[in-house]
Amino acid sequence: MQLKRVVVTGLGALTPIGNNIEQYWNGLVNGVSGAAPITYFDAAKFKTRFACELKGFDPREHMDRKEARKMDRFTQYAMVASDEAIADANLNLDEINKLRVGVIWGAGIGGLETFQNEVINYAEGDGTPRFNPFFIPKMIADIAPGNISIKNGFMGPNYTTVSACASSANAMIDALNYIRLGHCDVIVTGGSEAAVTIAGMGGFNAMHALSTNNEDHESASRPFDATRDGFVLGEGAGAIILEEYEHAKARGAKIYAEVVGGGMSSDAHHMTAPHPDGIGVIAVMKNCLENAGLQPEEVDHINTHGTSTPLGDVAELKAISEVFGSHAKNININSTKSMTGHLLGAAGAVEAIASILAMQHGIVPPTINHTTVDENINPELNLTLNKAQKRDIKVAISNTFGFGGHNACIAFKKLD
Repeated sequence: MQLKRVVVTGLGALTPIGNNIEQYWNGLVNGVSGAAPITYFDAAKFKTRFACELKGFDPREHMDRKEARKMDRFTQYAMVASDEAIADANLNLDEINKLRVGVIWGAGIGGLETFQNEVINYAEGDGTPRFNPFFIPKMIADIAPGNISIKNGFMGPNYTTVSACASSANAMIDALNYIRLGHCDVIVTGGSEAAVTIAGMGGFNAMHALSTNNEDHESASRPFDATRDGFVLGEGAGAIILEEYEHAKARGAKIYAEVVGGGMSSDAHHMTAPHPDGIGVIAVMKNCLENAGLQPEEVDHINTHGTSTPLGDVAELKAISEVFGSHAKNININSTKSMTGHLLGAAGAVEAIASILAMQHGIVPPTINHTTVDENINPELNLTLNKAQKRDIKVAISNTFGFGGHNACIAFKKLD
């Protein structure tokens, strides 16, 4: 059968460097760091005392207080970002066929703060089980797309993908394929995460995944730098409206880009560490290019997973050199996690949005905080260090990898 074309018609973002698409893009091109001391709880005794929290976000500006109390922060973030994307796409909810509109969302952890607080309250009590009746529906990872569909009446496919930090990239690939195969006209996709909590920070610290550079926290997220010492935990949401091309054209929608393919693979190596030779990452990029019908030399820009971990950054760049060969030095490579931190299950979505906006504006956001060359990294690679670079981008790909060896890669193309 002839696969249908899929395009991006709406974007929404809630990030540590901007609470909407315009603010997010301004933060990206200006190299703003989202890292700051933790405000959500007293982190004085934690190894890491900073994170990339949202700034100035109040859910009551977007929903009534009663509604907000029924949602964990990760769901609040999903609602706000998806509202922006739906409005940006100019979807007329009274005219579209809601049976053919789905919501496929990603979350690596879900309602961690809700789970944490309910367990703490029980442990501090007298043993009587006094739990909030909204405990379970606030906590479960699939509640975010459920609430998006309930609010808007979308009755198509509705579920959450969970693949750790690759979750929202997997959600986008699933959404792409549902539309390609003709099952839906429109899908709200993306992801959200809110793991800046006692349990989240404590857990990632225990496995030595986070940077502990408390004295220089603003520049602690330093992908590709020789002095990197772990990722900086971030939070927020990214929402993308994917739409069948003819459907979008018929209603006169503005189109940001075409989604031309997606790839997936597994490292099959280790619970948390990447394969040192990047074999799973090589496979996922090759799978994506093949699925998209692209040649390696057609790619202009890669938004890397680039978490700022000692092993992961090197493995990914080795894989890029392997897949793209001599063309690798012609690609603008960056890591926007240097600014947003690592949004875990929402990372794929917010970074895909960064790639789409880079294509639209002809500007590649920088990889900030780089001061020291890593001798293990190919010096010929253009890592877009410290300053945004102008670039006509016709094809961009975005890499996202998760604990457990989950790899996802998605390709975007400027519409002909």
